[in-house]
Amino acid sequence: MLFTTDQQTLDDLNIFGKHGSDSVYQIFNHTITRGGAALLEEMFRYPLSDHQAINHRSGIIGHFASKQIPFPFAAADFDAAEPYLDNTDERTRLSAQENSVSQKISSMIAADAATVAIHNGITALVAVLKGMKEFIALMDLPAGQPYAADKDAIAKLLSEDGLAPVFELPAKGKINYTAFDTLFRFRYRDLIRKILRYCYELDVYMAVAKVALQRSFVFPKALPQNQHRLSLRDVSHPQVKNAIANTIEADPDSNVIFLTGANMAGKSTFMKSVTIALYLAHMGFPVAASAMEFSVLDGIYTTINLPDDLGMGASHFYAEVLRAKKVANELISKKLFIVFDELFRGTNVKDACEATIAFTAAFAKKRSSIFVISTHIIEAGEVLKEKCSNINFVFLPTKMNGTAPVYSYKLEKGLTADRHGMIIINNEGILEILQAGLSKRNKL
Repeated sequence: MLFTTDQQTLDDLNIFGKHGSDSVYQIFNHTITRGGAALLEEMFRYPLSDHQAINHRSGIIGHFASKQIPFPFAAADFDAAEPYLDNTDERTRLSAQENSVSQKISSMIAADAATVAIHNGITALVAVLKGMKEFIALMDLPAGQPYAADKDAIAKLLSEDGLAPVFELPAKGKINYTAFDTLFRFRYRDLIRKILRYCYELDVYMAVAKVALQRSFVFPKALPQNQHRLSLRDVSHPQVKNAIANTIEADPDSNVIFLTGANMAGKSTFMKSVTIALYLAHMGFPVAASAMEFSVLDGIYTTINLPDDLGMGASHFYAEVLRAKKVANELISKKLFIVFDELFRGTNVKDACEATIAFTAAFAKKRSSIFVISTHIIEAGEVLKEKCSNINFVFLPTKMNGTAPVYSYKLEKGLTADRHGMIIINNEGILEILQAGLSKRNKL
């Protein structure tokens, strides 16, 4: 089954960002080639849903992180090779009857742009192919190392008899452009494309490995789906400077995390921290934590910054209802990670309390999925304590320093009735501003 999510979740987690803003993707977007950048985006858009595939990719990136191996190719070679390979027009094929490309250029005969592009593409591919052969020959891989299979596959591609002239060419030998053009563009084009794909994968692996080293990210261990387990130690938000780390676990006996806390206590940041880590983990990427194990899920859905549906004239509450309905439908056949921040905030407190109790109790029965639900409605938590045994009640505390709230951003067990909204309003002097404005108006 494919891993599923939606645009609401991508926006909530800031996976790609908006209008060029910083994003989770940008943390890892340090590839050298355009092909590597495109492949990185593909990995972000399509996380994996098989624990073996996840651990395989994670193991490869971890290997390159431990070896600190730099990308062994020049980006300019791929910029020349790609458009050259894209041109499959038989009419542009070089022939022995015409002046060779090298003769045209060396003799300062005017060469059209297409001819120069063919020349540059062939030269670039020779460099890439020879570079790849040298690179894998120097790789020291222990038995069972995840990249060993990739190395063997690359070696097999490079051993194709038709490519022998490339590797027999001396370091500064004269290239037979006519013969190599037929070889690269028309006879072995698909094979060349496969080799370039391996180059772009290397670009991604090495870029991500470098990020893991620089940020001290950890490589999670993926478990089979039927183990229904999540363990995250010292997880933090990768985009928050000096972020406070927290530890959380979930299994079928505690698959609902019920989170309370005052405004500004850090609930949304905590939920995003956990969810981003789980999203990256399903990609086989390193995460901002000290340790992580997780059972593979079928998808992730969050509801943190839910917009009103103005197009259909829907209220915020109705948008919340539709969102809950979508999640309920997905849960019928899938094992999911679900986040609701301030469930049903768009309606009155009584209805919100009843709906929160009803939905959370229903979610709790889906023990193969994991839920994180935050709320200000403590009364709902008190009722749920009596109704469900598999809810993990946690809160983010607020301490008062006089009239100033102080936030630790560290999870504690239980429920909290912290409410400091009016204190914050009073600290900002909003009511005084309004009163002063009214007094001034009355004097006029």
